[in-house]
Amino acid sequence: MALSDLKVKTAKPTEKNYKLADEKGLHLLVKSAGGKYWRFKYRINGKEKLMALGVYPDTSLALARSKRDEARALLANGIDPMDNKHAVKAAHEAAITNSFEIVANEWLKKRGQKSEGNDQRLHKLLHKDLFPWLGNRPIDQITPKELLETLRRIEERGAIETAQRAKQYAGLIYRYAVATGRVERDISADLRGALKTTKTKHFASITNPKEVAKLLIAIDQYTGTPVVHAALKLSPLLFCRPGELRNLEWSEVNWAEGYIEIPAHKMKMGQPHIIPLCRQAIEILRDLQPITARSIYVFPSARGASRPLSENGVRTALRNIGYTNEEMTPHGFRAMARTILDEVLEVPVEWIEQQLAHSVKDANGRAYNRTKHLKQRREMMQRWGDYLDELKVFAS
Repeated sequence: MALSDLKVKTAKPTEKNYKLADEKGLHLLVKSAGGKYWRFKYRINGKEKLMALGVYPDTSLALARSKRDEARALLANGIDPMDNKHAVKAAHEAAITNSFEIVANEWLKKRGQKSEGNDQRLHKLLHKDLFPWLGNRPIDQITPKELLETLRRIEERGAIETAQRAKQYAGLIYRYAVATGRVERDISADLRGALKTTKTKHFASITNPKEVAKLLIAIDQYTGTPVVHAALKLSPLLFCRPGELRNLEWSEVNWAEGYIEIPAHKMKMGQPHIIPLCRQAIEILRDLQPITARSIYVFPSARGASRPLSENGVRTALRNIGYTNEEMTPHGFRAMARTILDEVLEVPVEWIEQQLAHSVKDANGRAYNRTKHLKQRREMMQRWGDYLDELKVFAS
């Protein structure tokens, strides 16, 4: 006779375990300790097996029968329901282990820390734009169409450049997944040309010598902290990338040789870079050293010496001396130097490009190394420092 809900509910434990039979191989095992367990007995390949279907009352009589019927349907197709259950569980665990988020976090750990600002933007992009849609998906089951739909969501809010960056990072994650045997190929390659592109945006810069003189005088009159003031004064003299300046460490300053050497892992092009120091730059660094020497950073953050100056430090200083973001940016000092060194001081372009740490090659197609034209670049940097001083003198 089939069981009823009332009979299952009122079944009491006895000194020994006992069974209450239902139908089609299903029974309730009532244990002496008080637990009630659903079991399904079946035969396959001549062997009798017993499959657990759940614990009462979490698994009701109706649910237990439904699970039994699912198992019987598998048996009808020659599939062992217990083997199928184990296979489904293993597939689920594998899917969790190989989810996009798990693989991405492995890649992040292997990638290591770069600059503070870039790391923060990358983590924000992953958690805001990729993980919510792809994070729990097995990385080998994500289709190019699914990735494109995720990137389109970023585009739809007008963040065209962010969508392009998200595609690039997804590609790096997939290439790591290929290397670790999780996927066969990088599916982001299928999306070439599928996203919108933006026109090249040039950083605002001042390149007219008369206006440069006014800017330099305003910089000298800045009344902020010594750290920010020094960073602001060194920006035109060194004309390196803003991130390279604010992450500069005292160990990278070679006083004996009179230059800064930035290691490869901190450079955009992945190559070590030398910045010869003119007399004016050395004086600024010497004046700053007693103030920040306890920090590893030349320009430590006001929030703590263990981290570098905020990426908005110099930008905010420019705003404070009266220059809008449309007039001048920290990155604009590079365009300033590039233009005037070429058009006014008539310095050979290859020296300028080498000092800007651009990817330049010689006539034989070989990339310049960090010491290429170093003697000429030393002379150029001193000439540049002297020229900036002359601009201020003639403007006053």
